[in-house]
Amino acid sequence: MEKKDTFIKAIQENERLIFKVASFYTDSKDDRDDLVQDIIYNLWKSFDTFQQRSSFSTWMYRVAMNVAILHLKQRKRKVPAVPIDLGALNFAETGFDGNEEKLQVLRKLMNDLNLFDKGILMLYLEDKSHTEIAEIIGISKSNVGTKLSRIKQKLRQQVNNQNQKTAWN
Repeated sequence: MEKKDTFIKAIQENERLIFKVASFYTDSKDDRDDLVQDIIYNLWKSFDTFQQRSSFSTWMYRVAMNVAILHLKQRKRKVPAVPIDLGALNFAETGFDGNEEKLQVLRKLMNDLNLFDKGILMLYLEDKSHTEIAEIIGISKSNVGTKLSRIKQKLRQQVNNQNQKTAWN
């Protein structure tokens, strides 16, 4: 099988992983689509460096997350765009089952995390083991457990603070 065919097959088998990372680190469909293209381009550029010391998906996560973090840092340096109120355009929102408000709160809280913690949380939510997270992120397994504990504690505290503010209003 040719390198190109092998690469295309690998991307197709792991496209969910790429979209998950891109969605986690962006706020809009256009940004997500741009990031997906960047990730795939960087995967192609570094495809020859994959040495099979880890699983292919682990390597893809590492590349995708590095590209996403770089993309986010570059985006923060740019002049911010003026957001368009899509609600005023009467577009129908689909895909939510009544938990839209909770999802928005959770997304906002996750967006407030630093990039490193956000990546760890994303992998945790993907049901990756502590060992897999450690391998992808490049830290020890025990450090993953400690970081996850602190992230959960921080999110719990923020949710409690928000609930207290709501109760006072």
